[in-house]
Order: sequence, then C-alpha cells, then structure tokens
Amino acid sequence: MSQSLAQLYVHLIFSTKNREPVLADDVRAGLHSYLGGIFRDLNSPAIEINSEPDHAHILFTLSRTHALSDVVSQIKRGSSAWLKTQNSIYSKFHWQNGYGAFSVSQSNMEEVREYVRHQCDHHKKATFEEEFRAFLRRYNVEFDERYIWD
Repeated sequence: MSQSLAQLYVHLIFSTKNREPVLADDVRAGLHSYLGGIFRDLNSPAIEINSEPDHAHILFTLSRTHALSDVVSQIKRGSSAWLKTQNSIYSKFHWQNGYGAFSVSQSNMEEVREYVRHQCDHHKKATFEEEFRAFLRRYNVEFDERYIWD
C-alpha cells in the first residue's frame, strides 16, 4: 500500500496538579477554545472538549504522524502556559504529570461525545478519582494506586 491512512479516536483524561479544583467557570470556555487550537495545529482535531474545575476530558482524532505522548505533552504545556496569562491566580498552575487515554470505536463516538459534554452531571454522582478508576477497570488497565495520582 502506497498510502498511510488512519482514523484513531482517543478519549483523553487528565487532571490539575493534585486534582485541585482551580479551573474557574469563567476561564474554561476560553481554555477549551485554546486547547482546540493546539489540537488543530497538531493535525489531531478535537471532537469534543469539556472540563470540570479539577480535570479535563477531550475526545479527538489522533494524527497518523504524531505519537500520543507528544500530543498530550504539547497540549498540557501549551494550555498551562496560556492559563498563566489569564489571571494571576494561575501563575503557578500545572496539570498532573500523567493522563489516561482510551481508544474509542467509530460506533461508540456519539456516546463518548455525550459523556464528555455532560461532565457536570456525571460528577454529581462520582468524584474524578472514582470516575478515572472506573475507566481503568473498564479498559482493563493495570494500575498501582500508590502512583496513579502524582
């Protein structure tokens, strides 16, 4: 085959450092737009972006020319730098070191998109930690509780 083709959907989840609820409502829409721009620049378009005060969920298409870890690194680095310019309360802002990335099938896209869109509803029932552990179990990802939270 002379052409390289791919269609890889990823549900990315990461939190603020120590899961501190620092992302205020008034900054999150701008953050989502900024994140979307970074994803576009990486040829990995975002399909849905949402966040809560202590974490973010992003559904995106991974470029066939970029490694997932590089995309996540650039997303976190760029958005952290942007946040620091928005208000002095973000001057020491950092995302957690790690992340969760989960594959999404074409047939499950709308369900995941809705899940990302309705984060506020989900967190009336479960904390970020409970939600993240549930994803790890659902995807059969082995983890050590001692190291998962930074």
